This record gives sequence, C-alpha cells and structure tokens, in this order.
Amino acid sequence: METVVWSKPEKLRAGTPLLVMMHGYGTDESRMVRLFEYLPLEFTFAALRAPMPIGDHWGWFLLDYFLANDFADVISAATSVRAWISSVRDQHSSVTLMGYSQGMAMASTLLRLHPDDYKAVVGLSGFVLNNELLSTMDSFETKKPFFWGRDKADLVINEDATAYTAEWLAENTLLTARTYPGMGHAMSKAEMVDVSAFLRHYVLR
Repeated sequence: METVVWSKPEKLRAGTPLLVMMHGYGTDESRMVRLFEYLPLEFTFAALRAPMPIGDHWGWFLLDYFLANDFADVISAATSVRAWISSVRDQHSSVTLMGYSQGMAMASTLLRLHPDDYKAVVGLSGFVLNNELLSTMDSFETKKPFFWGRDKADLVINEDATAYTAEWLAENTLLTARTYPGMGHAMSKAEMVDVSAFLRHYVLR
C-alpha cells in the first residue's frame, strides 16, 4: 500500500483500535478520508489507496458491469492489504475493516480468508463476491459482527449481487443491516451515526 492517509500522527496511534478503510472502484482514498470526522475518535483510521490504476483513479481489481472478477486479481489484492495490515497490527488493540462499494468486496474477502484477524467489518453500498473458490474456503467458528448499509434503490449493485450478499451475510456473520432511502450509491451522515453506534458496541465496549 503505497498511499495511506492516517487520522492520527504515529505517536498517538499506539494501543488504539485500527479501522482500515477501503474505497470503491474508480475513486481514491479521499472518499474515505471524508468520513473521519463522523466516526468515533477513539479509533485510528487508515484510508488505503487501491493498487490498480483505473483511468485517473484506482481500484482493487478489474470489475465489469455485472461485477464479474478474476479470482487471481482478488487474491493478489487481498494478500497485499493483509501484508500491510500485518506490518502495523502490533501497534493496535484490534483491527476492524470498512469498505465502500468494491471496498466492501475487499473487506468481506479479507474476512473470508482470515476471519480471526478482524474484530468486525463495515460494508457500505457494496457487495460480497459470488465466487466458487472463495465459497469453498468459508469457515467461521465464530460469526463476526458485520454492518451492511445501503439504499434498496442503489442502481450500481445489481439484484443478483445484492441477493447473494444478503444470503451470505445472514448465513456467515452477526449481521446488522440498515437501509437509507434516497442515499443512492453513496454514504450518508445518517449512516455514519449508525456505523459509529455499531463500532462503539462491537469494538469499543
């Protein structure tokens, strides 16, 4: 991860819970940095820039209109993120993941590959990858808390992806699902209030 924006200087991060934030496809880390002010100050936030150039912006792996993906690309991206997290993990009391849009696919994939590594996950206007190889790896001794926020009228995430995501999350996580009419494929202040309550309950308590 060559570009990371932190919410705190290094001298103030020790012992704090870490929230790793991953942006969506065709954008960058600034999308997540805007959320810092709306989330619990007890956390250290780290907004990562995805490694793959998408025009003038960035993505975690190539994605088409139908949200199809290449398994090797997904695993490569997840491995890079996990390696970065491992390099800073010892400074923090816990690690929680947050992903917007394609970033939610990344966050849920990291959880699927190494469920014991993370305290909780927040997914915003995103999806879980419907991938047969990933499905064969799913094994959760304990269901981890997962917040899923979206607008039911979001036109970017197709119906099949939404249906699979709902089924997978219900089966494999301790799910908190919230919807926000009129939000579209975005994030909102009202949603951040609920995310903050989720983080306080499952991570800070």
